[in-house]
Amino acid sequence: MRTERYTAYPRVDLPDRTWPAASLTRAPQWCAVDLRDGNQALAVPMDLARKRKLFELQVRMGFKEIEVGFPAASKTDFDFIRLLIEEDLIPDDVAIQVIMPAREELIHRTFASLAGARHAIAHLYNSTSCLQREVVFGMDRAQIKDLAVRSTRLCKKLTEDLGIPGIRYEYTPESFTGTELDFALEISNAVTDVWDPSPDHTMILNLPATVEMSTPNVYADQIEWMHRHLDRRDSLVLSIHPHNDRGTAVAAAELACMAGAERIEGCLFGNGERTGNVDLVTLGLNLFTQGVDPMIDYSDLAEVAATVEYCNRLPVHPRHPYGGELVHTAFSGSHQDAIKKGFEALEHRARTTGTPLARLPWAVPYLPIDPKDIGRDYEAVIRVNSQSGKAGSAYLLKTAFHLDLPRPLQAEFARIIQEHTDGTEGELSADEVWSAFRRTYLDATRPLRLLDHTARSSDDGATRSLTCTLLTGTDDPLTLHGSGTELADALLHGLTTLPPSEALDPTALSLGELTRHPLPPDGDQAPRCAAYARLDHHQRSAWGAAIAPDTTTAVLQAVLSAVNRLSAESAGASSTARC
Repeated sequence: MRTERYTAYPRVDLPDRTWPAASLTRAPQWCAVDLRDGNQALAVPMDLARKRKLFELQVRMGFKEIEVGFPAASKTDFDFIRLLIEEDLIPDDVAIQVIMPAREELIHRTFASLAGARHAIAHLYNSTSCLQREVVFGMDRAQIKDLAVRSTRLCKKLTEDLGIPGIRYEYTPESFTGTELDFALEISNAVTDVWDPSPDHTMILNLPATVEMSTPNVYADQIEWMHRHLDRRDSLVLSIHPHNDRGTAVAAAELACMAGAERIEGCLFGNGERTGNVDLVTLGLNLFTQGVDPMIDYSDLAEVAATVEYCNRLPVHPRHPYGGELVHTAFSGSHQDAIKKGFEALEHRARTTGTPLARLPWAVPYLPIDPKDIGRDYEAVIRVNSQSGKAGSAYLLKTAFHLDLPRPLQAEFARIIQEHTDGTEGELSADEVWSAFRRTYLDATRPLRLLDHTARSSDDGATRSLTCTLLTGTDDPLTLHGSGTELADALLHGLTTLPPSEALDPTALSLGELTRHPLPPDGDQAPRCAAYARLDHHQRSAWGAAIAPDTTTAVLQAVLSAVNRLSAESAGASSTARC
């Protein structure tokens, strides 16, 4: 590759920079520019209906400054601004922002669009970069500065002529990151002198990374340098507008705020020219996960994503931070296990402290944010494919069907799921995992199925006696009697009266593990119980499971499920050996 064609971006001489020691402790002022900067990057720009829908979403979310268009460049934008003003669609605490280039006729057209507005930001820009001065405009520094100053004087006059006290002024030296710092400072101070802001009536100075050309730390140095050297700094709101050409706009914005920036312009989910503008969703929720209120409501992020997708006619990437379909999803077995244990630890802490889970400090591995805080649920947090371990299928069974499998059973069932997913290219839904569990364990009712049972305890409670009726593989009823310290032991004792077969010797069965737990009512059904039993048979083991209306029935059916699975496995092994 021809690396000699490119030159490293120059560093800023700022040895006493302070931003590396700063922290983000409050939200910046936000300005959403989707309706202008985002819209001009669309293959099919938004119509009036889409613009209105997106504007109303941003108002609901809490944005107080919204750039609504480029009225001098587009009739649709002009008409939309008039619609907002004439139909009184702008809340009293929201300022609309309109952008205009430093051209006299276009400035007049822009101010005409604002007639009747209560609160508005008139945003002027002209490009100041070395490259554009030379190859686009053919102007030197003095001419570029004069253009900005003359245009600002015109904006000030038109503001006075319109008689709108609520108009604020914003100036952008476009392509700031391609501009010499001393010239960016010179032209910014000149414009500020003309507008004559005060601490009570501030002016917005916007320093964009119109093209992202360096690492984020260099942008932060540029912002801190300007922050230190600007005249009348207390009368300026220092704004940034990072683009994402190098893929680091979010980091650049965060470091720039640490360096002195107070305001950020960007788009929801980062739409915009080329690789997009800085993403206001990621920025806001990054603050939220650090305990800082972003002052924007992201609590229904699915609605935000759906509206943005509709208005932009572009999808939100499934891996997009916070908002993508898959960002809270784990397929990896080790990740699933850690997430499952994290949820269990939170639930345990909630029970033992009597604190609602939603009020506990969030601490779940691999999930930097509680999906419920942004309107998502936990159903898609863990999904099962060929990369999933035991925790994935167990988590789905627990969250969707309330089955709390013992860890050894989780491992056994995971191998069954693995065999299934290895033969497919997709993933398994919770319903498909449930179907596999049901077929494997709950439907293991042959050759022995429980029809009826009667249980009694000895006077001292030390022994349980059991009489049960089973249906055999030949559909003949069979009555067994047994006793033991537990009902499962009593059933195994009764099974020893059956003659051994090639597949199974009942006298060699022993109970390895038995657990049970209640299940919540399902609709109109009464509460039920789930039981899981592991039986050992010579050098082999198998698990059984059952769901029944009562604990006794569930335990007996789980034991028989394990017996039937051992019989089936033995019969299969014998058949294979004969072949």
